[in-house]
Amino acid sequence: MQLSEQELIRRKARIELMDMGIDPYPPHLFPVNFTSKEIIDTFDSSDQKFKNISLAGRMMSRRIMGSASFAEIQDDSGRIQIYIRRDDMCPDEDKSFYNEVFKKKLDIGDILGIQGYAFITQVGEISIHVTSLKVLTKSLRPLPIVKETEDADGNKKTWDAFTDPEQRYRQRYLDLIVNPEIKEVFRKRSLLVNTIRDFLNNLGYLEVETPILQPIHGGAAARPFETHHNSLDMTLYLRIANELYLKRLIVGGFDGVYEFAKDFRNEGMSRFHNPEFTQVELYVAYKDYFWMMDLMEQIVEQIALNLNGSTKVTVGDHVIDFKRPWKRFTMFEAIEHFTGIDISAMQEADLRKAAKELKVPVDETMGYAKLIDEIFGEKCEAKLIQPTFIIDYPEEMSPLTKKHRTKPGLVERFEAICNGKEIMNAYSELNDPIDQRKRFEDQLELANRGDEEAMLMDEDFLRALEYGMPPTSGVGLGIDRLTMIMTNSASIQDVLFFPQMRPERKAKLASDADFINKGVGVAYIPLLRKAGIQTLSQLKEAPLNKLHNDVCGARKQLKLNELQNPTKEEVAAWIQA
Repeated sequence: MQLSEQELIRRKARIELMDMGIDPYPPHLFPVNFTSKEIIDTFDSSDQKFKNISLAGRMMSRRIMGSASFAEIQDDSGRIQIYIRRDDMCPDEDKSFYNEVFKKKLDIGDILGIQGYAFITQVGEISIHVTSLKVLTKSLRPLPIVKETEDADGNKKTWDAFTDPEQRYRQRYLDLIVNPEIKEVFRKRSLLVNTIRDFLNNLGYLEVETPILQPIHGGAAARPFETHHNSLDMTLYLRIANELYLKRLIVGGFDGVYEFAKDFRNEGMSRFHNPEFTQVELYVAYKDYFWMMDLMEQIVEQIALNLNGSTKVTVGDHVIDFKRPWKRFTMFEAIEHFTGIDISAMQEADLRKAAKELKVPVDETMGYAKLIDEIFGEKCEAKLIQPTFIIDYPEEMSPLTKKHRTKPGLVERFEAICNGKEIMNAYSELNDPIDQRKRFEDQLELANRGDEEAMLMDEDFLRALEYGMPPTSGVGLGIDRLTMIMTNSASIQDVLFFPQMRPERKAKLASDADFINKGVGVAYIPLLRKAGIQTLSQLKEAPLNKLHNDVCGARKQLKLNELQNPTKEEVAAWIQA
């Protein structure tokens, strides 16, 4: 493993701390009685509780001024300034803890436990006067240092921000440290989930758990992840939905069940798609899709109020209002509205022709329902910004949905579209086992035509329906997409702690020969490495002035007095080669 100069220095400091009898990773509990935010928000100099503060966090900055120092400690709630005076820390003759440990062995990023009392500095900043300090964790990697400056007008500017999306998603732990404001997104996500849970619990519905590994993937049109169970010698699938198991529980006699489910679909990735995602599915007996629309309006409206204090939420350039009631269009009405074409009476051949005229990409595997779905997705969905219910879908598109009570060929289904994307899908659930079997058989026919998303026959689910499932309404609400909207996040990766990423490509370390081929003299190669240049891409992207200064500084550090500094022109030639 190639270590940077900073990493080597920190590892050396770790060993030196241990040699001094200081465990850089102590096992003992450190008592915490305050958070930084609590102190800043509630400090009262007359309150005795602020005379005995115990706080822990990560050191994010420090200013050493001889026998006294200022530093910033960051905990879960925010940052607070601390003041450290040598004679307070070391009241006896031995001042080594301050002079040797704090000043020379500790670094930005180290986790410290401090005790002391709160006070207000001469410039009016609430701070902690430290009387005791304990090393809790020695950090071996330097943090990206994000600097903020403020001009005379109070305008703030950030320097060296940790903003590269791939780095942020791949190293979320680092993102949370240096961009602590993103914690708010995940706090809101948690509040969103708890709002739904509290709402459903108050209605008396039961939260349940159903299998994630399933012998038959069902409940949605999607391509599954497949695995093999060695002991049972059978193929299993990561669930694409939990619908069919929740309906089995309705058959069993529960009036209402729900589950916050991790689902998995082996499909493309985008800013709206992750192969692992979260949705809540709810099934309630003796209800229909009209009732479910009313319920979901209530829940999402309450989520907006709880998270943002208003039904109006700013999302990009739009202000979205979740106040009830939401607009409702049939799928055919929506397509006619946005394309000017009435497809309600068209057969498959006419639909295919219409799709081509509208420049909607289609292929021969697509049946009647898939063609309608593609037309709607391409020409309508992105234009629906305000929350809108699209209702009454063609029967073939919805193999688990009850036939429409008044409209032949349609089913009682709705999707809620918001900000151009589906956020929920719901049905009056099909409970006729004979009709359900025929629908599954139709899906098998689509599978034979090459549709990888077609549903499989689930004989056990059909057997359950044959015992009798009451009239039921069900819904699946996407937690990730709804969180994106409620937090004004542009990508699904922004609302997932650990989104799926491609394997990290390890940079190829440059050999001496590689550097020589770039025109670097043999004597200068150690200087480049000392300056942190380990790959040819780093050399190519290095700023000229900085690299020249770093190389000259490395020569001085290595005490190569007999070696002349390279000229700026020579360094420029290395970069440009």
